[in-house]
Amino acid sequence: MIARTLILLLLTCSSFSTHLLAQTPQTVMTLPTGPDNPRNTEGGFVTLKDGRILYIYSRFMGISGGDDAHGYLTACTSDDGGMTWTNHDEPIFPREGKENDMSASLLRLADGRIALFYLVKHSIMDCRLRMRTSSDEAKTWSDPVDCMPGETNYFVVNNDRVIQTRSGRLIAPAAIHVRDGKWTRESDIACYLSDDAGKTWRRGKQTFHGINESGTRYQTQEPGVVELKDGRILLWCRANIGTQAYAYSDDGGETFSPMKAWNFSSPVSPASIKRIPSTGDLLLVWNDGTGRRTPLNVALSSDEGATWTHNAAIETDPKGWFCYTAIHFVDDRVLLAYWLTEQLKRPLKIGTKIVSVPVDWFYQNDGGVSQ
Repeated sequence: MIARTLILLLLTCSSFSTHLLAQTPQTVMTLPTGPDNPRNTEGGFVTLKDGRILYIYSRFMGISGGDDAHGYLTACTSDDGGMTWTNHDEPIFPREGKENDMSASLLRLADGRIALFYLVKHSIMDCRLRMRTSSDEAKTWSDPVDCMPGETNYFVVNNDRVIQTRSGRLIAPAAIHVRDGKWTRESDIACYLSDDAGKTWRRGKQTFHGINESGTRYQTQEPGVVELKDGRILLWCRANIGTQAYAYSDDGGETFSPMKAWNFSSPVSPASIKRIPSTGDLLLVWNDGTGRRTPLNVALSSDEGATWTHNAAIETDPKGWFCYTAIHFVDDRVLLAYWLTEQLKRPLKIGTKIVSVPVDWFYQNDGGVSQ
């Protein structure tokens, strides 16, 4: 009788512990560095029609994992909602860039195809976005399409950044770093647009940047976009003003309002925003503060980015460097993939961490954001 009671107690405790674990963020995969593999980063997710989740990222080779290292696109998959993963490490197609192919975005198009966007990097003066599509659930890929046709520049389109609006327009927000023949940190910002499912692309009507109240230009880099409920496009980007900068478009990314400082603190580090399908709220993932790229926090907005609530930390290591997040919704959970490294280590080596977070967990936190 005592033994039976102990067994029931252990089973109850085990079930309770498993339930608690399922209700908190869980690490489900890491992509650590290794010999001749100093970096595995900047990926994007898509759910395949058979229920598997595909994650495509860049695998770098050599000694240092700098942005100019050699790297190619590879993939891993999960058949259990992102809890376990398989990884093959082989290129999904031959590398196109003289330096690397990196910063993948995956998108299920309205016509059912999968679109893959990625940067092809030849040099510090030549980095452009290309697009391929798959009609057989990522078994094969089309020939690449240049998303910046007729232009040569150092364009930066971060991973997990390209969107398709309700009208069907594809929007790729880009930072443009070569000006007057020189590479500059103070990039111009423009959206590249396609209204025929990616067959042809063009630059939006406006190319702009950030200007503060005194008329001085500030750094604007690594923009992102999200479609608001009223149809406007909200654009944000990292900036050297102690916050993210933001602007609005009323015409699908063609032109934008003047850029302003947002209402939450941020270092010069990229932020990511997507809409939670089950609640309609915006989910923000960013480095809360004005110092280094730690901690990594999340917050929610129920008013289309006007205010942010439910602030909570995903990563708090003061030596950590957490950024370049990909966000993917799977049933009642969210997958977050981001850099996993220590700051200022040389040679630079960067892995990736993927965590699975219950949507309900975001709403259990009631902290506001620092301003």
